[in-house]
Amino acid sequence: MNSITISQPKKLVIARDAITQLVNSLVELRVKRVFVLTDPHVLDKISPVFENLRQTGSQVKIVLSPGHEPTFKNVEDVVCQAREFQTDYVVGIGGGSVLDIGKLVAALLDKPDALSSYVGNGLIKTRSIPLACAPTTSGAGSESSPNAILIDESNHSKKGIIDHSVMPDAVYIDPNLMVTLPPHITAYTGLDALTHCIEAFANKNSHPVVDVFALQGIKLISQNLGKAIINGADLEAREKVALGSYYGGMCLGPVNTAAVHALAYPLGTEYNIAHGLSNALLLPFVLEFNLQNAENRYAEIALAMGGKQLKSQKETALQGIDLIRKLIKDCGMPARLSELSITNDSVTSMAEDALKIQRLLKNNVREVALKDAISIYQSAF
Repeated sequence: MNSITISQPKKLVIARDAITQLVNSLVELRVKRVFVLTDPHVLDKISPVFENLRQTGSQVKIVLSPGHEPTFKNVEDVVCQAREFQTDYVVGIGGGSVLDIGKLVAALLDKPDALSSYVGNGLIKTRSIPLACAPTTSGAGSESSPNAILIDESNHSKKGIIDHSVMPDAVYIDPNLMVTLPPHITAYTGLDALTHCIEAFANKNSHPVVDVFALQGIKLISQNLGKAIINGADLEAREKVALGSYYGGMCLGPVNTAAVHALAYPLGTEYNIAHGLSNALLLPFVLEFNLQNAENRYAEIALAMGGKQLKSQKETALQGIDLIRKLIKDCGMPARLSELSITNDSVTSMAEDALKIQRLLKNNVREVALKDAISIYQSAF
């Protein structure tokens, strides 16, 4: 059994008034200066709640997120604003990018070094400012992971800052914050969360503890994502997909993702394709490549998705890949790279970029060489 360290938020609230409970907790703590980073699309929902906090004497500064995957400069700018405000509590309310920025703001407020010096694993070490997160999408799992992913403008690549100090103190999952999320974003983010769980379960570093989270996440997301897309106001479906996303986030620290995410990154950096869609485009093709090394694991994934035990593990595993393809289609997502503005002549450069992401590729159940990455991309056209 692999050695493992699992970090979790100290407090988890899942409720249809969770955002109110978050503000009530700040009142009880007598917090004086609250810095809130949020998405524009939920501003009208959270503003009245935080106005109640102001009425108790607390100062509240609400800052809107940049609205895209964060760059180093985005984070540095927000950290400066939080310092100027003399923040004593950070709240992140939004999608994964918002939460990633919020996590780093809380961790870096008292740190003098450049943000780039913390890229890697375990380099921040301490955090003195409390942090609460409330996701408004069900995808990144940032609220339950020790990871923050940024774009380095110097070479247009994604970099990870991974540290237990960026794990929130408290997480508030409120499905009412998710009901206005458009169907296509619900699909992108949900498929991203599903990929987290699948890649963590079939992984060189898989672990029995994380397996429980991963399989339950696969079950919750695959059986409820379609309902949340059809009816965004279906609070039960929203809650279940959000919990599945939370489980996916819990997989990211101790086990992490693998080749799907590594090969998806160039689609985002080169073509600005949404992260969840990038994963969905490549997921079935990477699983087919991995199949010979993970038949038993992929068969268990098929059963978690509602499939049946067939004559052999390989048949059952292939059924699971078919179920994934069906889910992607039912979500209204494109199934091939050729359906987007991606050209075949970029395959080699994308493969070369993907091969640089060894922090993820080293987790894959089958080694991925350059020729393999090229073959996977070509099969996805």
